[in-house]
Amino acid sequence: MLRWQNGAEVYHHKLLEWRPEKNPRVSTVNPLDPATAQNTATGQNTATGQNTTTTPAPSNPLDNVRIVLVNTSHPGNIGATARAMKNMGLRHLYLVAPQRYPSDEATWRAANAADVLDGAIVVDSFEAAVAGCSLVIGTSARERTIPWPLLDPRRACAQAYREAARQPIALVFGREDRGLTNEELQKCQLHIHIPTNPEYSSLNIAMAVQVLAYELRMTHVESELTADAMDGWDFAYANNDDIERFFTHLDAALTEMGFLKPDAPKQTSARLRRLFQRTRLDAMEINILRGIFSSAQYWVRRAKGGQGDGDQ
Repeated sequence: MLRWQNGAEVYHHKLLEWRPEKNPRVSTVNPLDPATAQNTATGQNTATGQNTTTTPAPSNPLDNVRIVLVNTSHPGNIGATARAMKNMGLRHLYLVAPQRYPSDEATWRAANAADVLDGAIVVDSFEAAVAGCSLVIGTSARERTIPWPLLDPRRACAQAYREAARQPIALVFGREDRGLTNEELQKCQLHIHIPTNPEYSSLNIAMAVQVLAYELRMTHVESELTADAMDGWDFAYANNDDIERFFTHLDAALTEMGFLKPDAPKQTSARLRRLFQRTRLDAMEINILRGIFSSAQYWVRRAKGGQGDGDQ
C-alpha cells in the first residue's frame, strides 16, 4: 500500500492534482488548502494558529530519521534502499517525485523489506519531504563554489542521531546521474561526503544509503558493544601460574620427543611461548593442550620400551 504526504497526491506514473483517497490510512487534509493546512513540525494549524497535536520524542531515535530519495529514476534503487534501511532499523522512506513508482521491480528488490515500501511517503517537492525536520543533511560528491559545512558519514550520523533523539531529521539522497542540485543542497544544514576511492568514486544510491544507515546503527548500538573480543567467553583466561606450568610441560614434552635439544639455543621455545601468549589461552584450552602433551609423552615412552607412565 502506498502512503501519500497528507493525502496530497495521487500518483499514476506522474503527479496529478490533489484528490483524497478513501483508504482510512490516508489523511484527507488538503495541504493546498490554507484553511486546513497543518504545520507538521509544530502541530499548528497555519490558518488558525491553534496547536492540534503534540509529538513526543521517540524512545528510539532511529524512528525520527527520514531517508529521502529525490527524483529517483530506477525503481530497483528504491527497493534496494528499503532493504538497506530495514537492515539497519530505519523505516521512514520519503520519495520526491520518483520517475517510476510504484513498480514490481521495487517490490522484489526490497525482498523482505516490503513493509518499508508499504510505508513510503511520496511527495512532489523537496520541501514537503523535509517538512518538520530540525536537521536536513544532503549527500554531496562535488566541491561547491561556496564552502558548506561538510562532514564524513561517521561524524555526520553521530550528530544526526543526537538530534533525532529530540526532533525529526532527514538524510537526503539525489538523483542517480547528478545527485542533488545546488539549490537543494543549499536547503540542507549539513553536507555529507562519503570518502570513496578517487579512481572510482561512483556509488549506487542504495549503497550510499547503506553506508549512512550503518553509521546510524553503530551509533545506536554503541552502548551495547564491547571492545573486548572475549566478552561472554565460556571459560576464564588461564592464570599466570597455569600458563607457566603449561610452558614447562610443553618444553618437557618436545624435549622428550626429540624436537627440542637441551644444548641448542632457546629461540624455538621463545617463539612457541610468543605464539601461545599471543592467543591468550583460557583454562579449558590449557587443560586440553596439556592432555595432548601427556598422551604424546606416553606413546614416546612406550616406543622407547618404557612403562609409559608419569606426567609432567
